[in-house]
Amino acid sequence: MATRLLLLADTHLPKRAKDLPDEVWAAVDEADVVVHAGDWVDVDTLDALEARSARLLAVYGNNDHGVLRERLPLVAHSEIEGMRFAVVHETGDAKGREARCSAEYPDADVLVFGHSHIPWDTTTASGLRLLNPGSPTDRRRQPFCTYMTAVADAGTLRDVRLHELPPRTPARRR
Repeated sequence: MATRLLLLADTHLPKRAKDLPDEVWAAVDEADVVVHAGDWVDVDTLDALEARSARLLAVYGNNDHGVLRERLPLVAHSEIEGMRFAVVHETGDAKGREARCSAEYPDADVLVFGHSHIPWDTTTASGLRLLNPGSPTDRRRQPFCTYMTAVADAGTLRDVRLHELPPRTPARRR
């Protein structure tokens, strides 16, 4: 049975936006597993995703403190459909990222990370898939706010898709 994944990072709520975009909430409702690679900033978003998602795999980021660090790990690991996932917020500089992550996460098939707000999808020489979904609320120097979806199915990751969000309109907290 295939597992639908939603990949998020760097939501920075309520600093960058009041809430996640409606499209992201719809993706939460469709996903079997929501992966969040840190920089939540507020506990309300964590509570909302825990309440609304079937399963949450998440870590804290460098902007997360207090309760967020008490409730979330620095690194998370999970096996999903025969694939070994690791989640972390920061992976360091883009230069040398593939080799560094392959060495640091030798037992992972997929590493989801955040921090840069820059979408990233590469596969290292060792076969580790590196995915950064960007940010659904703070595009920084990117042309769009983004998130990713994918499907884990019988030991393979397929249908990895980067979603570009339209310019924000104010949304209400869920």
